[in-house]
Amino acid sequence: MPGYGILGESQGILPWSFAEERLAASHDYWLATAWPDGRPHVMPVWGAWFDDYLWFSTEQGSRKARNLSADPRCVVATDNALEPVVLEGVASLVADRADVERFTDQVRAKYRAEWLEDVFTVDFFDPNLGGGGTYRITPSSVFALKESEFETSPTRWTF
Repeated sequence: MPGYGILGESQGILPWSFAEERLAASHDYWLATAWPDGRPHVMPVWGAWFDDYLWFSTEQGSRKARNLSADPRCVVATDNALEPVVLEGVASLVADRADVERFTDQVRAKYRAEWLEDVFTVDFFDPNLGGGGTYRITPSSVFALKESEFETSPTRWTF
């Protein structure tokens, strides 16, 4: 990475599997969006990484959803600051019931708890049925590093 003193690929760059493993394992994600006037907005969300997308849900009346409606560009960071993965991309509201069902299955498997069975239903995440909504972020770039190997690990993938 020019300007950061990072070594070139031959001296050590992380494999894509490093980023994917952390995107899948992160318990929480920090979602950054922009208010219509350009002010930043950051909130934690639960989500899941599968099919090469980061998926999450939020109420359609939430600030996150309203920001994404005005500008779907966003940034998501994983919860481990020592091995962070930062994904830049474009979020889209998922209206296809089959995709919402797949997201629901992923979230239920990831966040296992008895109370989730009653709360995390397909209807809860289906934007066609009211307040909830499922989003899928298509990555445009992903950045990752290992704090313990700062000089040789920072890596950026572009799509």
